[in-house]
Amino acid sequence: MKTVPLHQVHVELGAKIVPFAGFEMPVRYSSDLDEHHAVRNNVGIFDVSHMGEFSIKGPKALDLIQKVTSNDAAALFDGKVQYSYLPNATGGVVDDLLVYRIAEDDYFLVVNASNIEKDWNWIQSQNSEGAFMEDLSDSLCLFAVQGPNATATLQKLTEVDLSTMDYYTFKIGEMAGISNVIISATGYTGAGGFEIYVKNEDAESVWKSIFEAGEEFGIKPVGLGARDTLRLEKGFCLYGNDIDDTTSPLEAGLGWVTKFTKDFINSEGLKKQKEEGIKRKLVGFEMIDRGIPRGHYELTDYEGNKLGEVTSGTQSPTLQKGIGMGYVPTAFSKPDTEIFVKVRDKLLKAKTVKMPFVKN
Repeated sequence: MKTVPLHQVHVELGAKIVPFAGFEMPVRYSSDLDEHHAVRNNVGIFDVSHMGEFSIKGPKALDLIQKVTSNDAAALFDGKVQYSYLPNATGGVVDDLLVYRIAEDDYFLVVNASNIEKDWNWIQSQNSEGAFMEDLSDSLCLFAVQGPNATATLQKLTEVDLSTMDYYTFKIGEMAGISNVIISATGYTGAGGFEIYVKNEDAESVWKSIFEAGEEFGIKPVGLGARDTLRLEKGFCLYGNDIDDTTSPLEAGLGWVTKFTKDFINSEGLKKQKEEGIKRKLVGFEMIDRGIPRGHYELTDYEGNKLGEVTSGTQSPTLQKGIGMGYVPTAFSKPDTEIFVKVRDKLLKAKTVKMPFVKN
């Protein structure tokens, strides 16, 4: 198992460490509930340095990115971030990722920790253009500072005017006395805030500076447990749960980042699927009966006939009810459709809802 560079810092903060995506990661420091509310209502900091980062440069960089990603990277400008996915040749998803345009021939990709090697090998196998690729994953740390007080916390540490930064843009500047830090108005919580990319050697001093700056707001370290409930309340897909090598991105609701104005891997196959119509759909649902939907629980109709299964589920700390996501036949996908979750041979009533579960 690998460890993140600040592993010892998390141990000293009292984190419970668990194996996740090949890393030993902090799952919680106090309680999932406490940390969830800290991010929704105040400010929290995640160490997500297990994520992968690739640099793609050169005159053919954009050509390669256009071929391997579904979204239209030609629409990017310097300082802009784009959500996208890597389609495979068989109709599924290699991974979902972020694409950053640093300069005209200089791109930065952020991929999921569990897929670093897989994504690298996949993109490299498609690199007939000869773009220059570099895996930066082991040299960078990533901190997500999220919540309503994230801007006020970080503004103390930088000259960059954070309040004027639009969602999904980034600046490269000084943060906590360290230069060349990527300050990105992105995150996986829907609570607002920033993601900060720093070199390993600067990570501890930046982490400590953020803690000092956030002290007046009662900043909390946050683990993977709350990260999961926060992203689920916003209906964000988690690779390995809601999307994978076998799931159709169109069924997963990723049509908005599938741009048929260009050719990309399996674009013809996906276009055909769109024209023919999808057979099933990833939906959000809320429990009506008391109960917590968990991954792989069966989703059924009122007679108990299986429709699909829960891909992600939890008790929502904000709504104080069970919520989840899962694939169902399109006939059952309309909001307010009654479905059931099978929990220990009991059918518990739920209804499909439009995501996100928690609105801004």
